[in-house]
Amino acid sequence: MVTAVARLRAAGVPDPARDARVLLAYAAKVDAARVTLIAPEDIAPEIAERYDHLIALRAVRVPVSQLIGSREFYGRAFNISRDVLDPRPETEALIEVALSDPFDRVLDLGTGSGCILVTLLAERLDAEGLGVDVSEAACLHASANAARHGVAARASILQSNWFDAVEGRFDLIVANPPYLSLGEMDEVQPELRDHEPRLALTDERDGLSAYKTIAAQAQGYLNAQGRVLVEIGWQQGGSVSAIFDAQGWGDVAILPDLGGHDRVVCASKPG
Repeated sequence: MVTAVARLRAAGVPDPARDARVLLAYAAKVDAARVTLIAPEDIAPEIAERYDHLIALRAVRVPVSQLIGSREFYGRAFNISRDVLDPRPETEALIEVALSDPFDRVLDLGTGSGCILVTLLAERLDAEGLGVDVSEAACLHASANAARHGVAARASILQSNWFDAVEGRFDLIVANPPYLSLGEMDEVQPELRDHEPRLALTDERDGLSAYKTIAAQAQGYLNAQGRVLVEIGWQQGGSVSAIFDAQGWGDVAILPDLGGHDRVVCASKPG
């Protein structure tokens, strides 16, 4: 594993020791906590070959989650591939805000892996929800993750470009839309730029177009006391809240993540 760590470090991989350990555990089919107990002489040739292949892919910055097909989010493992955005800890701030008030029906726009929708339904056993995504592959992932976590009976997944195919009203609308600007895409890590779906990362413009669509249309899909929560980039709080203010939303607020960065804009349907 020492050689693997050095190889990843030379490739510029952040935290190479952690990634080398996780990939060895995956190759050897053991729990990551037991990796340090594996002596080099105990590694079978087929495991060594599999591990070397994984390290080679990680060295060209393929995300670990795509290599092992899974990513932890809010205490649950979600199926992941290059067809969906890799769930990130920052998004858990949106979950916390969503769970701070009651809801019976939730709409997840741009559901991707389904991590937001599935988590909310798993935490609220009496709720039901709809997840929509323009990507058919993403819809398949979301459906699989809903089944994996036992919420498939309460989760509908629909291919739709934002609200185009959505019907009915909801107590809560959530979204983690593509918010990187075209210029920012040149500055992100290779894991994002080269291996995650570009459609889920950027609108190829200023990173604000999805918020304009949601702010303009979401009121027509909310119940009287409904609210909308959108994840934002850490520098977008002022811009996104202004978009919702301009559409007449009530109680527009900017909320931080655990790192203290602006992360969620919350708005209520005006009375």
